[in-house]
Amino acid sequence: MYWLVALMSLAIFGLIVSGLLLEIRPALVTHIRPWHKPALGTQLIVFVGAQFGLLLMGLSDVMASEPATGGLIEMTTGMGLAILGVGIPTGLSTIGAGIAVGPIGAASLAAVMERPEALGRTLIFLGLAEGIAIYGLVMSILLLNRLG
Repeated sequence: MYWLVALMSLAIFGLIVSGLLLEIRPALVTHIRPWHKPALGTQLIVFVGAQFGLLLMGLSDVMASEPATGGLIEMTTGMGLAILGVGIPTGLSTIGAGIAVGPIGAASLAAVMERPEALGRTLIFLGLAEGIAIYGLVMSILLLNRLG
């Protein structure tokens, strides 16, 4: 298992170093163009292969271990569904806030460009739209307290 972790670490380190090198010296891209794409592709294949190998070998180690029953609450299907249900208000309210903030932000930017003194009023509208996500988060916290 350690060789997979080492292989993944090497692949990640190689991607980071090559990205930093090409960011610092973009002129090197023209010199290394023939092997640049195959090298990054090879690193990506090694990384994904190491991920799958770690997943397969890690699953066998996890399945082989004995379950711990020392003072833990048993996770049932109903409890798992309840925990998923706790996250739904946050997710849906965040999506709704994103849908609301997009047009409001565009309209407020246009309004501020025409009249700079309208900045405070547009920020209030943006804050009201963003408050939708906060309400969803509060609901999730209240639901989570009811589970425990």
